[in-house]
Amino acid sequence: MSRKIVITSGKGGVGKSTLTANLGKTLAGMGLRVALIDVDFGLNNLDVILGVENKITYDIVDVIEGRCRIKQALVDGSAGENLFILSSGNNISPNVTGQNLKLIIDSIDYLFDYIIIDCPAGVDLGFHRAVSIADEAIVVATPGLPSLRDADKVLSILKSYKMQKIYLVINRARGDLIINKKMMTPRDIEALLNVGLIGVLPEEDVVFLSCGGRLPNNSASKKAYKILANNIHKNAKKIYDTTNKYTGFLGSIRRSIKRSI
Repeated sequence: MSRKIVITSGKGGVGKSTLTANLGKTLAGMGLRVALIDVDFGLNNLDVILGVENKITYDIVDVIEGRCRIKQALVDGSAGENLFILSSGNNISPNVTGQNLKLIIDSIDYLFDYIIIDCPAGVDLGFHRAVSIADEAIVVATPGLPSLRDADKVLSILKSYKMQKIYLVINRARGDLIINKKMMTPRDIEALLNVGLIGVLPEEDVVFLSCGGRLPNNSASKKAYKILANNIHKNAKKIYDTTNKYTGFLGSIRRSIKRSI
């Protein structure tokens, strides 16, 4: 039986799809079978982040409306034999309901260790469809006030769904700003939102340059995702430290360079 985790935030542009793709790839790299379900209809880009957009023939609407079988719509996510993606397509149909999505999820439950659901932004019908088919939730937030305010609203809604677990991931954390007390620390954000922190991802140019899905092995983001995946799968408690390289003499030089850019 798979763990079904929805990735949500309330606010768009905080990195939900990038997190979904990289968390899925990292878990698959640990030998776990993972399905990524994109339910952001019309604004789907999970396939682009994974670099498999040209492989998509059928999407979740085709499955629901009987034009293909679920296994025909599941596409290899280019991480060996362990990662698959089910795209949402560019159009939505009245037949796309929470109940029909749940039927799809239940039909592949036995095939995977993890089913990770990429939720659309906002808290409208698309959000509720995505949340209703999951047992756990990861709320993604950036350290800015608008994102934190939206995350707080989402957390209050998630509590009504009686999720088994709700986690917080802080994305785009800048260690130089945290040390200079110009950005809230992840632990301060955890206390503010009153939810368990399970991961911190650094602000890093390589994420933008790689379109989010092809991170170099030596990148800070790659290391942070390994820590996050380990926390989720093995219930570890380690949090990636974005401030480490900005401490000491060399760290002060790096902070000075950051300020001058």
